[in-house]
Amino acid sequence: MKKTIILLTVILPLLWILNGCGGSGGAEQANEDKIPVEVSPVRLGEITQSLQYSGDIIAEYEVNVFSKIPDRIENFYVDEGDAVDKGDPIARILATTIEQGVRQAEAGLVAARAQEANLRLEFERAERLFKANATSEQQYDAIKTQYEAIQAQVEQAQAALETMKSQKRDATLTAPISGIIGKRYYEAGDMAYASLPVVKIVRMERVKIEFNATEEDLGKLAVGQKVFISVKAFPNQQFEGKVCKISPILDPQTRMAEIQVMVENKQGQLKPGMYGELEVITGVIDNTIVVPRYASLENTTLQKVGGKDQVVKNFYVFVVDSNRAVKKNLEILYANHRWLAVKSGLELGDLLVVEGQNNLRDGLAVTLIKPQEEDL
Repeated sequence: MKKTIILLTVILPLLWILNGCGGSGGAEQANEDKIPVEVSPVRLGEITQSLQYSGDIIAEYEVNVFSKIPDRIENFYVDEGDAVDKGDPIARILATTIEQGVRQAEAGLVAARAQEANLRLEFERAERLFKANATSEQQYDAIKTQYEAIQAQVEQAQAALETMKSQKRDATLTAPISGIIGKRYYEAGDMAYASLPVVKIVRMERVKIEFNATEEDLGKLAVGQKVFISVKAFPNQQFEGKVCKISPILDPQTRMAEIQVMVENKQGQLKPGMYGELEVITGVIDNTIVVPRYASLENTTLQKVGGKDQVVKNFYVFVVDSNRAVKKNLEILYANHRWLAVKSGLELGDLLVVEGQNNLRDGLAVTLIKPQEEDL
């Protein structure tokens, strides 16, 4: 009886160990939890290289129209938003003093011409007498001098009249270019001052966007490159422009160069003062392995680059092989906000995990759900 109790005491714990620990291990391995993932086959494609900037939209031409006459504005012929052609009247400045000056100059010219007419007769008579030796050279020279002096006075009076007429014409402000009245700074009855423009005229068939590029980016930019512009007013629309000017010098304070982009604006949707987000297309990499950036995982490390500590961004992804996740470190050729151009780390045909990768570790069992295709 004692032997039976001792055997049971030894055998039962062994059975418990075998069944509870060792025996369930094989079943647990067979029933290992599998992480559901979506995959997409790795393939070749192309990726657009670009640089991102932002800047204010300005009109192609902006002209401020000033009054040369510091006087009250008698009348306005235009308002903000009105289209004008070159030479169209914009405003009329009260010019009473100038009009009086025109009349005085006209009177002065008439008087000078009357004196000139009288002296011309005397000069012609003196000239005949001098040729006939009927008058002295001294008398002839005196009449000639008087006649030449009055001729100069006539020219001076003529110039004074033209000056006053020009000032009178300046009392009517006209458009120096065709365009749209972008801003009117006064109202009728206000005093116009030379220091403040009366109106601003803009031409918006084309608009410009200016931004500053770093010295590093400058080597990637070139005149003629295509630019895509987005503005908040039209969130579902992109406008296309081109790089039209690159400053030949850099600002010594910021080490940046000014870049100018020209955009066609026939419909007038882009308004001066809007804020634009720009994507400058600098090149295209084709026939390379391309993967969606959201399928990758990223981390940063501090590495020695050229003898200096530098923060380096590392990319890795998971692929599926024999129903298990395999971690792949990537060497990146180029990256933008949507895509990665992969130099090494993946092979064509690899099953790239595009959904569920955040739950994976190297070697975990996975189960595949519907594959996902991405359009570049």
